[in-house]
Amino acid sequence: MTFSPFDHPFLAGLLGDEEMAGYFSADAEIRAMLAFEAALAKAEAANGVIPDNAASQIAEVCAAFVPDMERLRIAVSHDGVVVPELVRQLRAAVGEPHSRHVHFGATSQDVIDTGLMLRLKRVLGILASRLGVVLRVFDDLQRRFGANVLLAHTRMQPAIEITAADRIRSWRLPVERTRQHLQAWYTGGLSVQFGGAAGTLEKFDGKGDAIRTMLAAELGLADAPQWHSQRDRVAELASILSLVSGGLGKFGQDIALMAQAGDEIELAGGGGSSAMPHKQNPVAAETLVTLARFNATQVAGMHHALVHEQERSGAAWTLEWLILPQMVCAAASSLRLAVELGGNIRRLGEAD
Repeated sequence: MTFSPFDHPFLAGLLGDEEMAGYFSADAEIRAMLAFEAALAKAEAANGVIPDNAASQIAEVCAAFVPDMERLRIAVSHDGVVVPELVRQLRAAVGEPHSRHVHFGATSQDVIDTGLMLRLKRVLGILASRLGVVLRVFDDLQRRFGANVLLAHTRMQPAIEITAADRIRSWRLPVERTRQHLQAWYTGGLSVQFGGAAGTLEKFDGKGDAIRTMLAAELGLADAPQWHSQRDRVAELASILSLVSGGLGKFGQDIALMAQAGDEIELAGGGGSSAMPHKQNPVAAETLVTLARFNATQVAGMHHALVHEQERSGAAWTLEWLILPQMVCAAASSLRLAVELGGNIRRLGEAD
Protein backbone atom coordinates (compact mmCIF):
# COMPACT_ATOMS: atom_id res chain seq x y z
CA MET A 1 0.00 0.00 0.00
CA THR A 2 1.26 3.51 -0.84
CA PHE A 3 -0.02 7.05 -0.44
CA SER A 4 0.32 7.84 -4.16
CA PRO A 5 -1.94 6.24 -6.78
CA PHE A 6 0.92 6.54 -9.28
CA ASP A 7 2.90 3.78 -7.56
CA HIS A 8 0.00 2.00 -5.85
CA PRO A 9 0.11 -1.83 -6.10
CA PHE A 10 -2.89 -1.96 -8.43
CA LEU A 11 -3.93 1.62 -9.27
CA ALA A 12 -0.52 2.05 -10.89
CA GLY A 13 -1.75 -0.33 -13.58
CA LEU A 14 -4.07 2.47 -14.68
CA LEU A 15 -2.27 5.66 -13.61
CA GLY A 16 1.38 4.75 -13.20
CA ASP A 17 4.36 4.84 -15.51
CA GLU A 18 7.25 2.57 -14.56
CA GLU A 19 9.75 4.24 -16.86
CA MET A 20 9.14 7.66 -15.32
CA ALA A 21 8.95 6.31 -11.78
CA GLY A 22 12.54 5.14 -12.08
CA TYR A 23 13.78 8.71 -12.52
CA PHE A 24 12.06 9.78 -9.31
CA SER A 25 13.30 6.90 -7.19
CA ALA A 26 15.59 7.51 -4.22
CA ASP A 27 18.41 5.76 -6.04
CA ALA A 28 18.08 7.99 -9.12
CA GLU A 29 18.03 11.11 -6.98
CA ILE A 30 21.11 10.08 -5.02
CA ARG A 31 23.00 9.16 -8.22
CA ALA A 32 22.22 12.61 -9.62
CA MET A 33 23.35 14.36 -6.44
CA LEU A 34 26.59 12.37 -6.41
CA ALA A 35 27.16 13.34 -10.04
CA PHE A 36 26.89 16.97 -8.92
CA GLU A 37 29.44 16.47 -6.13
CA ALA A 38 31.93 14.77 -8.46
CA ALA A 39 31.54 17.46 -11.16
CA LEU A 40 31.82 20.22 -8.56
CA ALA A 41 35.10 18.82 -7.28
CA LYS A 42 36.45 18.61 -10.82
CA ALA A 43 35.46 22.21 -11.59
CA GLU A 44 36.95 23.47 -8.34
CA ALA A 45 40.21 21.63 -8.93
CA ALA A 46 40.44 23.05 -12.46
CA ASN A 47 40.12 26.53 -10.98
CA GLY A 48 42.69 25.94 -8.24
CA VAL A 49 40.22 25.88 -5.36
CA ILE A 50 40.89 22.30 -4.22
CA PRO A 51 43.79 19.95 -5.04
CA ASP A 52 43.60 17.78 -8.15
CA ASN A 53 44.11 14.59 -6.13
CA ALA A 54 41.19 15.59 -3.89
CA ALA A 55 38.92 15.89 -6.92
CA SER A 56 40.07 12.51 -8.20
CA GLN A 57 39.40 10.86 -4.86
CA ILE A 58 35.96 12.48 -4.55
CA ALA A 59 35.00 11.39 -8.07
CA GLU A 60 36.17 7.83 -7.45
CA VAL A 61 34.18 7.56 -4.23
CA CYS A 62 31.05 9.15 -5.78
CA ALA A 63 31.07 6.61 -8.61
CA ALA A 64 30.59 3.68 -6.23
CA PHE A 65 29.17 5.25 -3.07
CA VAL A 66 26.04 3.70 -1.53
CA PRO A 67 24.69 5.71 1.41
CA ASP A 68 23.02 4.38 4.54
CA MET A 69 19.38 5.05 3.62
CA GLU A 70 18.05 4.63 7.15
CA ARG A 71 20.42 7.30 8.43
CA LEU A 72 19.33 9.56 5.58
CA ARG A 73 15.68 9.05 6.49
CA ILE A 74 16.27 9.88 10.14
CA ALA A 75 18.39 12.93 9.32
CA VAL A 76 15.81 14.39 6.94
CA SER A 77 13.26 14.36 9.77
CA HIS A 78 15.23 17.10 11.54
CA ASP A 79 17.40 18.65 8.79
CA GLY A 80 14.50 19.01 6.34
CA VAL A 81 16.79 18.04 3.44
CA VAL A 82 18.87 14.97 2.64
CA VAL A 83 22.11 16.72 1.71
CA PRO A 84 23.70 17.39 5.13
CA GLU A 85 23.65 13.69 6.07
CA LEU A 86 24.57 12.58 2.56
CA VAL A 87 27.61 14.88 2.66
CA ARG A 88 28.56 13.62 6.14
CA GLN A 89 28.55 10.06 4.87
CA LEU A 90 30.37 11.00 1.67
CA ARG A 91 33.09 12.83 3.58
CA ALA A 92 33.60 9.80 5.79
CA ALA A 93 33.94 7.62 2.70
CA VAL A 94 36.42 10.00 1.06
CA GLY A 95 38.46 10.14 4.25
CA GLU A 96 41.44 12.26 5.15
CA PRO A 97 43.07 14.40 3.96
CA HIS A 98 40.43 15.21 1.32
CA SER A 99 37.13 15.00 3.21
CA ARG A 100 37.02 18.78 3.83
CA HIS A 101 37.01 19.38 0.06
CA VAL A 102 33.72 17.50 -0.47
CA HIS A 103 30.83 19.87 -1.24
CA PHE A 104 33.11 22.89 -0.78
CA GLY A 105 31.26 26.18 -1.18
CA ALA A 106 27.95 24.58 -2.18
CA THR A 107 24.64 24.43 -0.37
CA SER A 108 21.91 21.79 -0.18
CA GLN A 109 19.76 23.56 -2.74
CA ASP A 110 22.57 23.51 -5.30
CA VAL A 111 22.79 19.73 -5.00
CA ILE A 112 19.07 18.97 -5.01
CA ASP A 113 18.02 21.41 -7.74
CA THR A 114 20.86 20.42 -10.05
CA GLY A 115 20.12 16.76 -9.40
CA LEU A 116 16.52 17.42 -10.41
CA MET A 117 17.66 19.07 -13.64
CA LEU A 118 19.87 16.09 -14.48
CA ARG A 119 16.93 13.74 -14.08
CA LEU A 120 14.54 16.03 -15.94
CA LYS A 121 16.93 16.07 -18.88
CA ARG A 122 16.24 12.38 -19.42
CA VAL A 123 12.56 12.63 -18.49
CA LEU A 124 11.77 15.44 -20.92
CA GLY A 125 13.50 13.59 -23.73
CA ILE A 126 11.15 10.69 -23.13
CA LEU A 127 8.10 12.97 -23.03
CA ALA A 128 9.13 14.64 -26.28
CA SER A 129 9.53 11.25 -27.92
CA ARG A 130 6.10 10.15 -26.73
CA LEU A 131 4.53 13.38 -28.01
CA GLY A 132 5.94 12.46 -31.41
CA VAL A 133 4.33 9.03 -31.18
CA VAL A 134 0.96 10.59 -30.33
CA LEU A 135 1.23 12.88 -33.34
CA ARG A 136 1.89 9.86 -35.55
CA VAL A 137 -1.19 8.15 -34.09
CA PHE A 138 -3.30 11.18 -35.01
CA ASP A 139 -1.77 11.23 -38.49
CA ASP A 140 -2.75 7.58 -38.88
CA LEU A 141 -6.33 8.35 -37.81
CA GLN A 142 -6.38 11.18 -40.33
CA ARG A 143 -5.20 8.84 -43.09
CA ARG A 144 -7.72 6.14 -42.23
CA PHE A 145 -10.79 8.15 -41.32
CA GLY A 146 -10.22 11.80 -42.22
CA ALA A 147 -12.77 11.88 -45.05
CA ASN A 148 -15.53 10.34 -42.93
CA VAL A 149 -18.48 12.42 -41.75
CA LEU A 150 -19.15 13.42 -38.14
CA LEU A 151 -21.84 15.57 -36.59
CA ALA A 152 -20.33 18.61 -34.93
CA HIS A 153 -21.55 19.61 -31.49
CA THR A 154 -21.33 23.14 -30.13
CA ARG A 155 -22.22 23.76 -26.50
CA MET A 156 -23.07 20.04 -26.29
CA GLN A 157 -25.81 20.39 -28.91
CA PRO A 158 -25.93 18.98 -32.47
CA ALA A 159 -24.66 21.53 -35.00
CA ILE A 160 -23.56 20.77 -38.58
CA GLU A 161 -21.76 18.02 -40.41
CA ILE A 162 -17.97 18.08 -40.37
CA THR A 163 -15.30 15.60 -41.37
CA ALA A 164 -13.37 13.42 -38.98
CA ALA A 165 -10.31 15.36 -40.15
CA ASP A 166 -11.77 18.52 -38.60
CA ARG A 167 -12.02 16.89 -35.21
CA ILE A 168 -8.67 15.13 -35.45
CA ARG A 169 -7.10 18.50 -36.20
CA SER A 170 -8.47 19.84 -32.91
CA TRP A 171 -6.65 17.00 -31.12
CA ARG A 172 -3.41 17.19 -33.08
CA LEU A 173 -2.58 20.90 -33.18
CA PRO A 174 -2.48 21.45 -29.39
CA VAL A 175 -0.13 18.47 -29.06
CA GLU A 176 2.14 19.91 -31.76
CA ARG A 177 2.25 23.29 -30.01
CA THR A 178 2.95 21.67 -26.67
CA ARG A 179 5.84 19.73 -28.17
CA GLN A 180 7.29 23.04 -29.33
CA HIS A 181 6.86 24.56 -25.85
CA LEU A 182 8.57 21.56 -24.30
CA GLN A 183 11.48 21.76 -26.74
CA ALA A 184 11.96 25.45 -25.97
CA TRP A 185 11.99 24.75 -22.24
CA TYR A 186 14.39 21.85 -22.73
CA THR A 187 16.80 24.15 -24.54
CA GLY A 188 16.84 26.96 -21.98
CA GLY A 189 15.29 25.62 -18.81
CA LEU A 190 17.65 22.78 -17.88
CA SER A 191 20.18 24.90 -16.05
CA VAL A 192 22.71 24.24 -13.32
CA GLN A 193 22.00 25.55 -9.82
CA PHE A 194 25.04 26.91 -8.02
CA GLY A 195 24.99 29.78 -5.57
CA GLY A 196 26.37 28.65 -2.23
CA ALA A 197 24.90 29.57 1.12
CA ALA A 198 22.94 32.68 0.06
CA GLY A 199 23.47 32.76 -3.68
CA THR A 200 26.65 34.86 -3.65
CA LEU A 201 29.36 32.18 -4.11
CA GLU A 202 31.24 34.04 -1.41
CA LYS A 203 33.86 31.36 -0.79
CA PHE A 204 35.47 31.45 -4.22
CA ASP A 205 37.32 34.78 -4.33
CA GLY A 206 35.89 35.80 -7.68
CA LYS A 207 36.19 32.35 -9.27
CA GLY A 208 32.57 31.37 -8.63
CA ASP A 209 31.23 32.18 -12.09
CA ALA A 210 34.03 30.24 -13.79
CA ILE A 211 33.40 27.23 -11.55
CA ARG A 212 29.67 27.39 -12.28
CA THR A 213 30.29 27.56 -16.02
CA MET A 214 32.57 24.53 -15.92
CA LEU A 215 30.16 22.68 -13.62
CA ALA A 216 27.34 23.25 -16.10
CA ALA A 217 29.47 22.04 -18.99
CA GLU A 218 30.59 18.95 -17.08
CA LEU A 219 26.97 18.01 -16.33
CA GLY A 220 25.58 18.91 -19.75
CA LEU A 221 23.29 21.63 -18.39
CA ALA A 222 22.80 25.28 -19.32
CA ASP A 223 24.88 27.82 -17.43
CA ALA A 224 22.81 30.37 -15.53
CA PRO A 225 23.18 32.51 -12.40
CA GLN A 226 21.73 30.93 -9.27
CA TRP A 227 17.96 30.75 -9.11
CA HIS A 228 17.47 29.56 -5.51
CA SER A 229 14.41 31.70 -4.87
CA GLN A 230 13.44 32.30 -8.51
CA ARG A 231 11.14 29.42 -9.32
CA ASP A 232 9.48 30.70 -12.48
CA ARG A 233 11.48 28.21 -14.54
CA VAL A 234 10.05 25.26 -12.60
CA ALA A 235 6.53 26.71 -12.57
CA GLU A 236 6.73 27.14 -16.35
CA LEU A 237 7.60 23.47 -16.71
CA ALA A 238 4.61 22.55 -14.56
CA SER A 239 2.38 24.56 -16.90
CA ILE A 240 3.79 22.68 -19.91
CA LEU A 241 3.13 19.36 -18.18
CA SER A 242 -0.46 20.46 -17.67
CA LEU A 243 -0.68 21.38 -21.36
CA VAL A 244 0.45 17.85 -22.22
CA SER A 245 -2.24 16.18 -20.15
CA GLY A 246 -4.83 18.90 -20.85
CA GLY A 247 -4.59 18.60 -24.61
CA LEU A 248 -4.91 14.84 -24.38
CA GLY A 249 -7.80 15.25 -21.94
CA LYS A 250 -9.75 16.96 -24.71
CA PHE A 251 -9.03 13.95 -26.94
CA GLY A 252 -10.23 11.60 -24.19
CA GLN A 253 -13.36 13.64 -23.51
CA ASP A 254 -14.35 13.68 -27.17
CA ILE A 255 -13.84 9.93 -27.50
CA ALA A 256 -15.90 9.26 -24.37
CA LEU A 257 -18.75 11.41 -25.68
CA MET A 258 -18.70 9.71 -29.09
CA ALA A 259 -18.66 6.32 -27.38
CA GLN A 260 -21.69 7.38 -25.36
CA ALA A 261 -23.59 8.25 -28.54
CA GLY A 262 -22.46 4.91 -29.95
CA ASP A 263 -22.95 5.47 -33.67
CA GLU A 264 -19.87 7.55 -34.60
CA ILE A 265 -17.04 5.48 -33.21
CA GLU A 266 -16.07 1.89 -32.69
CA LEU A 267 -13.51 1.09 -30.02
CA ALA A 268 -11.64 -2.05 -29.14
CA GLY A 269 -10.12 -2.76 -25.74
CA GLY A 270 -12.78 -1.28 -23.51
CA GLY A 271 -12.93 -2.04 -19.81
CA GLY A 272 -15.33 -4.53 -18.27
CA SER A 273 -18.07 -3.96 -15.70
CA SER A 274 -18.55 -6.19 -12.64
CA ALA A 275 -22.32 -5.65 -12.71
CA MET A 276 -23.05 -5.39 -16.46
CA PRO A 277 -20.97 -7.82 -18.53
CA HIS A 278 -22.30 -6.38 -21.80
CA LYS A 279 -20.63 -2.99 -21.21
CA GLN A 280 -17.29 -1.88 -22.70
CA ASN A 281 -16.25 1.17 -20.71
CA PRO A 282 -13.91 3.70 -22.42
CA VAL A 283 -11.44 3.52 -19.53
CA ALA A 284 -8.46 5.07 -21.31
CA ALA A 285 -10.56 8.01 -22.50
CA GLU A 286 -11.96 8.61 -19.02
CA THR A 287 -8.51 8.42 -17.45
CA LEU A 288 -7.16 11.01 -19.88
CA VAL A 289 -9.83 13.40 -18.60
CA THR A 290 -8.93 12.60 -15.00
CA LEU A 291 -5.20 13.17 -15.54
CA ALA A 292 -5.89 16.46 -17.33
CA ARG A 293 -7.91 17.71 -14.39
CA PHE A 294 -5.32 16.43 -11.91
CA ASN A 295 -2.46 18.32 -13.52
CA ALA A 296 -4.57 21.45 -13.97
CA THR A 297 -5.16 21.38 -10.21
CA GLN A 298 -1.48 20.88 -9.43
CA VAL A 299 -0.41 23.92 -11.47
CA ALA A 300 -1.93 26.11 -8.77
CA GLY A 301 0.28 24.45 -6.16
CA MET A 302 3.38 25.01 -8.26
CA HIS A 303 2.45 28.66 -8.59
CA HIS A 304 2.14 28.86 -4.80
CA ALA A 305 5.71 27.53 -4.73
CA LEU A 306 6.85 30.65 -6.59
CA VAL A 307 6.67 32.54 -3.31
CA HIS A 308 10.09 32.04 -1.69
CA GLU A 309 10.86 34.20 1.33
CA GLN A 310 14.05 36.21 0.82
CA GLU A 311 16.95 34.04 -0.39
CA ARG A 312 15.42 30.58 0.20
CA SER A 313 12.16 29.03 1.39
CA GLY A 314 11.98 25.59 2.93
CA ALA A 315 8.18 25.61 2.73
CA ALA A 316 7.85 26.53 -0.95
CA TRP A 317 10.71 24.27 -1.99
CA THR A 318 9.21 21.25 -0.20
CA LEU A 319 5.87 21.94 -1.90
CA GLU A 320 7.60 21.42 -5.26
CA TRP A 321 8.84 18.01 -4.10
CA LEU A 322 5.27 16.96 -3.34
CA ILE A 323 3.80 18.11 -6.65
CA LEU A 324 6.25 18.04 -9.57
CA PRO A 325 7.02 14.28 -9.68
CA GLN A 326 3.32 13.44 -9.77
CA MET A 327 2.75 15.99 -12.54
CA VAL A 328 5.49 14.36 -14.59
CA CYS A 329 3.94 10.94 -14.08
CA ALA A 330 0.47 12.22 -14.97
CA ALA A 331 1.80 13.71 -18.21
CA ALA A 332 3.70 10.53 -19.04
CA SER A 333 0.69 8.33 -18.32
CA SER A 334 -1.50 10.59 -20.47
CA LEU A 335 0.83 10.09 -23.42
CA ARG A 336 0.89 6.33 -22.88
CA LEU A 337 -2.91 6.14 -22.68
CA ALA A 338 -3.42 8.40 -25.71
CA VAL A 339 -1.33 6.07 -27.85
CA GLU A 340 -3.29 3.10 -26.52
CA LEU A 341 -6.64 4.79 -27.11
CA GLY A 342 -5.78 5.98 -30.60
CA GLY A 343 -4.66 2.50 -31.54
CA ASN A 344 -7.99 1.07 -30.36
CA ILE A 345 -10.14 3.22 -32.67
CA ARG A 346 -11.59 0.84 -35.26
CA ARG A 347 -13.99 3.29 -36.87
CA LEU A 348 -14.38 7.07 -36.62
CA GLY A 349 -17.32 8.72 -38.36
CA GLU A 350 -19.32 7.44 -41.31
CA ALA A 351 -18.03 7.03 -44.85
CA ASP A 352 -19.53 9.71 -47.07
